[in-house]
Amino acid sequence: MEDLTLPYSLRFFIALGLSFLIGLERESSGFKTKGIVFAGVRTYSLIGAYGFGCAWLVRVNVPWALPMGMLALGALALVGYLAKLKTGHVGWTSEVAAMMTFVIGALCLLGDIWVPMALGIIGTFLLSEKAELESYVEKLDKAEFLAVIKFLLVSLIIMPVLPNQDYTEFRLNPRNIWQIVVLVSAIGFAGYFLTKKFGSRIGLWLSGLLGGIVSSTAVSIAVGRIAQQHPNQAVRALQASILAGSVMYLRILVLVWLIRPQFVEYIWWQMLVLSAIGFLLSIQKSSISTGKTEVGTLRNPFEIKPALIFATLFVVMSVATILMQRFYGDAGILALAGLIGVTDIDPFILSLVEQSTQVQALIVSAILVSMMSNTIMKGIYFGALSKTTRKSTAVRYGIWAILHIPIIIFWR
Repeated sequence: MEDLTLPYSLRFFIALGLSFLIGLERESSGFKTKGIVFAGVRTYSLIGAYGFGCAWLVRVNVPWALPMGMLALGALALVGYLAKLKTGHVGWTSEVAAMMTFVIGALCLLGDIWVPMALGIIGTFLLSEKAELESYVEKLDKAEFLAVIKFLLVSLIIMPVLPNQDYTEFRLNPRNIWQIVVLVSAIGFAGYFLTKKFGSRIGLWLSGLLGGIVSSTAVSIAVGRIAQQHPNQAVRALQASILAGSVMYLRILVLVWLIRPQFVEYIWWQMLVLSAIGFLLSIQKSSISTGKTEVGTLRNPFEIKPALIFATLFVVMSVATILMQRFYGDAGILALAGLIGVTDIDPFILSLVEQSTQVQALIVSAILVSMMSNTIMKGIYFGALSKTTRKSTAVRYGIWAILHIPIIIFWR
């Protein structure tokens, strides 16, 4: 329960700071709405200090101090609520925030410090975003609510109970495989709500940029599904797919720097050039009409089928990778690099970089070949889903893939 590596004085000031933050939000909210303020900056700060003091009494063998302190504050909050009710104002938000501030103050002394800090920051955010959250809930239809439930079921209920260990000689890990399903579903899920929030242009671009930090292949499948369902957004979805691919090169560069910094000098300019090419291709104009984005036309925010297909491909290619290594050894590295592009290339590239016994020229060539293969496959994935942009997809991804070849040949 205890983590007292931080000095008591620092924990006390953290309690005051978090309480002050909550009080500042509550008082500013009261000024904006011109309503009755249950408590302001000073009162909330005192409540946090009060909670810290009650926790201190618990530590010096006064165990009833904390529950009695909470009970006394609860009584005070009830009196304040009843007084507010007489004026026609309803709502327990400020009173509940006061109780939470007391708990935060106590936890700053008794528990791991990250717990009260998380409660304080997240609590302040939720308090400050009241209007935005209420507006969003009003617009949330039944299909979206069910989609949220399904996603939580897939990510928070099913995944934790899956065994986290390797099975068979091919080292297949059920939890890792299901993480692929969650990842693809999450990107499509986020793309839907970002599109609804910001419109197809900004929402899908954000999906591509942020999703590319995790898996550009998963992004291509997720936004390809959006393009399939909403042809008027196909061009934006294609741009999001290419943006995600552009981020991939930067992500790989960072990963290599973290794993083996001295190897960065051999691949940095190739990664930057190929990333820049992708960004240029993503902003190239297309002759396909984008149409207008109507929020009401968006549907199916949660799609698990493409995620399951991608996870199946991941398993197949993982098995193929091990078989190639077993039968061909180092001689099959380039062939394997071309094959591995069907799925996530990060593990393959990082395993190459970590193998100091391999020739650097061979490693760089294998990395570039795997990226070229992955670029081709992302184009195939997206084109298979989006009929309206197949020509544009083939041209852009084709140019991108071909430009890998001279870099592979003349990389030195």
